[in-house]
Amino acid sequence: MADLSTHFAGIESPNPFWVASGPPSNTAYQCHRAFEAGWGGVVWKTIGDPIVNVSSRYSAHNVNGQRMVGFNNIELISDRSPETNLREIKECADRWPEHAVIASLMTDTRENWHDLVKRSADAGAKGIELNFGCPHGMCERGMGSAVGQNPDVAETLVSWVMEAAEIPVIVKLTPNITDVTAAARAARRGGADAISLINTINSITQVDLDRLVPEPYVGGQSAHGGYCGPAVKPIALNMVQSCAADEDVRLPISGIGGIGTWRDAAEFLALGASSLQVCTAIMHYGFRIVEEMKEGLSDYLDSKGMATVGELVGKAAPTVNSWENLDLHYKRIAAIDYDKCIGCNLCYIACEDGAHQAIDLVAPGDRGNGPGRIEGKPIPEIVEEECVGCNLCSLVCPVDDCITMVDVETGKEELTWKQYGELLEQGKIDPIPAHP
Repeated sequence: MADLSTHFAGIESPNPFWVASGPPSNTAYQCHRAFEAGWGGVVWKTIGDPIVNVSSRYSAHNVNGQRMVGFNNIELISDRSPETNLREIKECADRWPEHAVIASLMTDTRENWHDLVKRSADAGAKGIELNFGCPHGMCERGMGSAVGQNPDVAETLVSWVMEAAEIPVIVKLTPNITDVTAAARAARRGGADAISLINTINSITQVDLDRLVPEPYVGGQSAHGGYCGPAVKPIALNMVQSCAADEDVRLPISGIGGIGTWRDAAEFLALGASSLQVCTAIMHYGFRIVEEMKEGLSDYLDSKGMATVGELVGKAAPTVNSWENLDLHYKRIAAIDYDKCIGCNLCYIACEDGAHQAIDLVAPGDRGNGPGRIEGKPIPEIVEEECVGCNLCSLVCPVDDCITMVDVETGKEELTWKQYGELLEQGKIDPIPAHP
């Protein structure tokens, strides 16, 4: 069985799964429940000057009956005093010495940062996460994403923290920025030990069409909030990989954003994260989801012959390249398994109206015996010479592995767009004919 223990920026944890800073990490009671369920760490809900929250606070983006594909909140940092939070951090740190209890902090002045940093260490926190990402409420006060969006300010605040820090410091980055690596580099210049990303994305998830006010509804008004959940995972993966591949960042990464299964976790690890934080999935399904996540990740590592989590970290990051370096002569096309085809013809409709008209409808003939097909109803057939390998048919097909993409040998040497441009400029190659 693979060893799931992690050593993240000097912080030891029995596994890479941490409860992210947010509603599930608001109290000692929740921290105890999380560790009893099997989580490796808890990043406390952000501590700062106590605030007053509004009611209501959450809204969601639902898709085809699936709840909370995207989740929006306008809740702010902890509404409890630093004294209460730090007392409960100490309680958890003392009771669970083998686990990672991380204090998330947000404040303003140099003196206040020094004070909270020292008090967090005195309370027994194994590390500190600086909240430079909250996109609502706190940014209007010059904190949260207002810091994360300004690399110079972020660097200064990190340097203030490092003056007082005696435990590892993680900087939580905002995705509401043109280039997240600029903020990641600033964190490194300021002396941070690690980064975490992504925080939530500015959003409005829905409008109540009777009241004509977006949700969440607050006395006839609303506000933009922070978007998270499964829908943000592609954005988070992109930003994690960008930071992992940037030579000027070179910091351990705690991955956040839409993680809810072991597969999500493995993808974040493969793109460069070395610890994982989960919030929305816990709010939806509870702390017990970590059991499947740990078991699934362990089984996956075993299947790949990997003995530790660290062996997976960053394995896929180098395969992400700029478009100009992709092989123009590589070709793949769609192939249909007719024993699985149900004859819905959604692939035909998608290709005909939304792609490259590379699928025809033909008589079934002897093309397999897929389940649910209607006798005499035409079924799809790939027009191989027209197929550009766009993948759309395989993506819309409702049957797993019914349509797969297969490599086609072209007999041509690898040629990237960058090489093509250089050779064309030198007169060593003819222009590639335009598609008729």
